[in-house]
Amino acid sequence: MDSDFATGEDTAFVYDEISNIIKEAIEATIGGNSYQHNKVNQWTSNVVEQCLNQLTKLDGSCTVRWENKTMYCIVSIFGLAI
Repeated sequence: MDSDFATGEDTAFVYDEISNIIKEAIEATIGGNSYQHNKVNQWTSNVVEQCLNQLTKLDGSCTVRWENKTMYCIVSIFGLAI
């Protein structure tokens, strides 16, 4: 995957930048928590919301895999120019 894939005149999808946005959202939401089934839906919503807030002006795709001792978290982002 090309890490500097340009999708439009005013927008660029920079894989490393997107990956950092996703990792920061996951760390801020899940951080050092252990797996708790009753919190998964809220964690998912929080990660998505934080990512969307940072990604609204970028286009492209990126997948990030994050893990701790009790969980795996995989986030795929797909951006489209409108």
